[in-house]
Amino acid sequence: MPETVLQVRSNGQITLPTTVRRKANLKEGDLLEVVVEADGTVRLVPQIAVERSQAYFWTRRWQEGEREADDDLIAGRYKDFSNMDDLVADLDEGKS
Repeated sequence: MPETVLQVRSNGQITLPTTVRRKANLKEGDLLEVVVEADGTVRLVPQIAVERSQAYFWTRRWQEGEREADDDLIAGRYKDFSNMDDLVADLDEGKS
């Protein structure tokens, strides 16, 4: 027997019962992505609104770069510099 059955109203709306909202920790105003699977199954996936100026951070490309940087740090593939002159000197060495 299904846990919860919802009825779609004539205007396409559904109401998530209080028990479902509590279990999913959903509050008024929360965003849900609607995903329709190939077999017609519908999933509601909670989303977070991101300020437009910060949206780049959540792109796939940026997140892949973040993971790569984390891997480099864990593997010790980085250098520490005590001052800017040492950093610039190291960069200049790499040019030759």
